[in-house]
Amino acid sequence: MPVHPPKRSRLIQRWPALRRWLGKGLPAGAGHDASAQSIRDYFRHKAGAQGYTLSHSQQRVIDCMAQQASLLFGPSNRTAPSLYLFGAVGRGKSWLLDGFFQALPITQKRRLHFHQFFAQLHQGMFSHREQDDALEVTLDELLEDCRVLCFDEFHVHDIGDAMLITRLFKALFKRRILLLVTSNYAPEGLLPNPLYHARFKPVIALINTRMQVMEVGGPHDYRSQARHSAHQIFTQGHYVWPATPAQRIALELPPADTPAIRLSVGSRQFQARLCEERRVGFTFSDLCEQPTAVMDYLELCRRFDRWIIDDLPELGECSIAAQQRFINLIDVLYDQDKHLTLLGRLPLRESLDGHAIDLARTRSRLGQLQEMHNDD
Repeated sequence: MPVHPPKRSRLIQRWPALRRWLGKGLPAGAGHDASAQSIRDYFRHKAGAQGYTLSHSQQRVIDCMAQQASLLFGPSNRTAPSLYLFGAVGRGKSWLLDGFFQALPITQKRRLHFHQFFAQLHQGMFSHREQDDALEVTLDELLEDCRVLCFDEFHVHDIGDAMLITRLFKALFKRRILLLVTSNYAPEGLLPNPLYHARFKPVIALINTRMQVMEVGGPHDYRSQARHSAHQIFTQGHYVWPATPAQRIALELPPADTPAIRLSVGSRQFQARLCEERRVGFTFSDLCEQPTAVMDYLELCRRFDRWIIDDLPELGECSIAAQQRFINLIDVLYDQDKHLTLLGRLPLRESLDGHAIDLARTRSRLGQLQEMHNDD
């Protein structure tokens, strides 16, 4: 959803006090009823402050979240059902997830992009590989006393990851953690590769059994609407084409023939075209035609805030592997809210023609950049 600088409503102004009040040991009846109503009120005021009219499907999700909050603060022997939200890009799934996370008056909660969590999970399991159950030890470290875990942008394309996700979800449900997930795909649409889909069906069955599955629909892609947010740095970035020398000079960007320099990322060596303070530049080939991974992008995001990605090709002519790396890279830059200047030879829409499964999400996100062409 588009985010405009909100007018702070009286409810939102009073929210810290309300959070403290709800966090105390209230009588069972008063506590969970108040928490349910507070979730509804929070979304109503948040939507009003941002000029939104909630769709029918969004209101249904909010009602479900209110029920979850009621159970979360109710008798301890009842567990709130987890929630799986799916739908097309830009229908407000992340907005709903973030709102619920912000509204919950507890500290035992985590909100993570699934890429980020999965990278940490892999790293932790490798560190504890000598333990009898490396997954459980890693979850103890990552989650501690977590009661609510929110995953944004959940998707699966690798059968190895799929097998670990099965173990992960079972472990989370065993811990009675309230899990909220957003995805562009219904559960049956996860891991669509026909070579592996049958092996992923146990996870799909687990999701359908242990989670309430809800579609967030509606006719509008809110990301496609003009959005000038002082809060979101990513949307202040640029797509520049055809990347002429004059455009590069005007935007203080490296020349097209800038030689590669060596950049250490963990224990690996990357090629970069620019590296100065919190600013870094690569070509598309430097990052996406090489065997890079999400963990590499996350490490780079820790060190750099302003990114330049040069020489975007026609994605449809690249390998599926290169397309998927580019999708993952944009996911990370968007979620970590980094400033991006992307340079290509063609208009953005023509450059983003490809066949990778998640490319629609990438088109939606990059569509929020300010497009600058030679006549600007």
